Amino acid sequence: MASIFLKWTQRVKRSRAGWACLPAAAATIAYFALAADLLAHARLKRANPAVGGVVSVMTLPAELQVWFSEPVEPALSSIEVRAADGTRMDRGDLRGDAADRTQLRLTLLPLPPSTYRVVWRVVSVDTHRTNGSFPFRVEP
Repeated sequence: MASIFLKWTQRVKRSRAGWACLPAAAATIAYFALAADLLAHARLKRANPAVGGVVSVMTLPAELQVWFSEPVEPALSSIEVRAADGTRMDRGDLRGDAADRTQLRLTLLPLPPSTYRVVWRVVSVDTHRTNGSFPFRVEP
């Protein structure tokens, strides 16, 4: 295989046009390599309470629901809801949805008015790991 590459390189060296297309060829290869990597990870799509959203104490759901761009493995994933002082504000009962493998659910503790941060780490079914966080606010 190396000899084939060396012969091709020698031909490119002899040709000015060959040298001109080398950066374009390298850029194309890099583009497709990065695009495949980006498409293979579970990305946060939406959540309830909404990402950056504001909910009232009266309309606060009993559980956090988070949807991702591809199916995730609940047993290998984690989601935590943290108060501003770092206190965990969920029951730690992360579970998947049998009907929608892109969704994870977590029961919330009673949340007084404040700002909270959801910290998530998920492993998609193709074993790629991603993580992130987002805030939401509870108002009276």
